[in-house]
Amino acid sequence: MRILLITHAFNSLTQRLYVELVGLGHEVSVEFDINDGVTVEAVELFRPDLILAPYLRRAIPEAIWRCHPCLIVHPGVVGDRGPSALDRAILRGEPEWGVTVLQAEAEMDAGPVWASASFTMRPAAKSSLYRNEVTEATVRVVLAALARLPDYRAGRWQPVRPPLGPLLPLLTQAERAIDWARDDTATVLRKIAAADGFPGVADRLFGQDCHLFDARAFAATGQAGELLGRAGTGIVRATADGAVRIGHCKRRDGLAIKLPAVQAYPEAAGLPELAAADGAIRYREAGAVGILEFDFYNGAMATADCLALLAAYRAALERPTRVIVLAGGADFFSNGLDLNRIEAAESPADESWRNIEAMDDLCRAVIETGSHLTVAALRGNAGAGGAFLALAADRVWARDGIMLNPHYKNMGNLYGSEYWTYLLPRRLGAARAGAVMARRLPLGVAEAAASGFVDGHFGGDPAAFLDRVVAEAAGLADAADFAGHLAAKRARRAADEASRPLADYRADELAHMRRNFYGFDPSYHVARHHFVLKAPHSWTPRHLAAHRELGWQAPEESGIPA
Repeated sequence: MRILLITHAFNSLTQRLYVELVGLGHEVSVEFDINDGVTVEAVELFRPDLILAPYLRRAIPEAIWRCHPCLIVHPGVVGDRGPSALDRAILRGEPEWGVTVLQAEAEMDAGPVWASASFTMRPAAKSSLYRNEVTEATVRVVLAALARLPDYRAGRWQPVRPPLGPLLPLLTQAERAIDWARDDTATVLRKIAAADGFPGVADRLFGQDCHLFDARAFAATGQAGELLGRAGTGIVRATADGAVRIGHCKRRDGLAIKLPAVQAYPEAAGLPELAAADGAIRYREAGAVGILEFDFYNGAMATADCLALLAAYRAALERPTRVIVLAGGADFFSNGLDLNRIEAAESPADESWRNIEAMDDLCRAVIETGSHLTVAALRGNAGAGGAFLALAADRVWARDGIMLNPHYKNMGNLYGSEYWTYLLPRRLGAARAGAVMARRLPLGVAEAAASGFVDGHFGGDPAAFLDRVVAEAAGLADAADFAGHLAAKRARRAADEASRPLADYRADELAHMRRNFYGFDPSYHVARHHFVLKAPHSWTPRHLAAHRELGWQAPEESGIPA
């Protein structure tokens, strides 16, 4: 079928659906929901067999849903209605929640139901639940709905109209507000989790309005509401029965950027230090396997993060182990440079340069490791330089369902570094590597494995996936021919270095990056600024909107009226 995705943004859920539908042989095009006229035009151009809306903030125009099958993904159980469904479920402490696919009609979230699925709620941030449980349930219900389409068209099946609950409005900041004098730790965590990563909870710190994100319980006590100290880059605040560490804030004065709390508030330097580190980097061992986890917020790795991870990696290499597992975080392996902290820097160009140099140093350390075999365990999504950090390892194993975005051009035609010009052709060949970088589309793990980008994929649960990775890594470490594998690795690295030194790849990549950062074309700086401030889209990129390519025509045999 020809399926048009109408969406507010090409977020992780939309990307997953895109990959799944293309993998099933459907012709898929994407249109961002900018205004009714643009959406109507997209439908006229593409003439889809089905319109699917995985992530909308407005209603589909009546001129479309009256003439075309339009299915809406609602992140709520059957009968739930309103734009803050998942937020409210977290606030209420629902043990189970769900996803419903319903048909678009005049009344919001009131159309007949095509399919639904439920899932168990974890005590996690909304963004994490959305990327995992909601996304997996969405794939199931969308595929179930598509399977019913032939019977629907033939009149053999009709969607069900269930009893409807009230249409609940967008959750307000007044409903999200924390009462620091009365709310216990569990309540505070639930409120911040329900707003993470958007819109955050409106609050005040150091007399300034802000939004709070990224909270976890902290072992401390004090007068409720009191700022108790700093814990790494977070700020610790007392609740009615304990304390929470607030990891990120977005101030409402000046340039509103989500930043680590102590960077957003330099005043925090006057607070006592309560913990030596964030806990974002953790190391443990299982026999001959060292497991290095690095769970940076949203997968973004600032200069200091890269340097800290490099130090931790070098320390891990000194241990009497045979295999090092680079485990990333549960939600993200890595997304490369920290664009928010770059945007907030006195000189974004200079900070971009420092950040990419630090990423390159980290990648080079992994590539040049001769004492251990290395495994990249992609529990969560990876993008840009984070995807190539994974390729620096000897083995790359990915969890089923994650998304890979191994390209840079969507960020203002950024060239990229992290030795991708060495790592990607080494795995895919020059022609296929060029195609991956040029097309700028997400890569699912099945396609990634078929192309050689990853060596294998398995497991749906992040914890179970990591357990299996460690077991497989232990098998590598205990193998009788381990010494032979290590010797072959060293020999290949020596041959590659003799053919062309890593320093040459880096110098060539950084020459392009210097032009991105300091050259006459401001595309990278403009794109980064819009990305960080979450500026609304004004057009759909052509690599997503196939129907807007010059010369594209919808097949006449579809019989779908324009």
